[in-house]
Amino acid sequence: MARVTVEDCIDKVDNRFELVLLAGHRARLIASGSPITVDRDNDKNPVVALREIADETVQPEDLKEDLIHSLQKYVEVDEPEAETVPALAGSASSDDDGNVSFDRMTEEDLLRGLEGLVPPAETDDEE
Repeated sequence: MARVTVEDCIDKVDNRFELVLLAGHRARLIASGSPITVDRDNDKNPVVALREIADETVQPEDLKEDLIHSLQKYVEVDEPEAETVPALAGSASSDDDGNVSFDRMTEEDLLRGLEGLVPPAETDDEE
């Protein structure tokens, strides 16, 4: 076969777009060192890949599985998260029914709490 056309391969792979994907994948495999199953005849890798598909020396189903496998990424399994813990342990409480209630602080309580805070002492290093 001197020239490979889509018509030579279309009876092996029904969809032309799938044929392009499979031949491209096979050409990359050849470029990475995979042994070829037909004579090269001074052809480039895409033409050799199409000739292999047309001569049925490489099965399209095997190429498809290999292509899918090469595109798959490792998907990490999500573990169920632990029960959510409130950010402030003392600010929320839960009753027997699972209802959560929060303590409310008035503005006066907040101001009294802030007045009780002592500012940090100044050191000589900061000057």
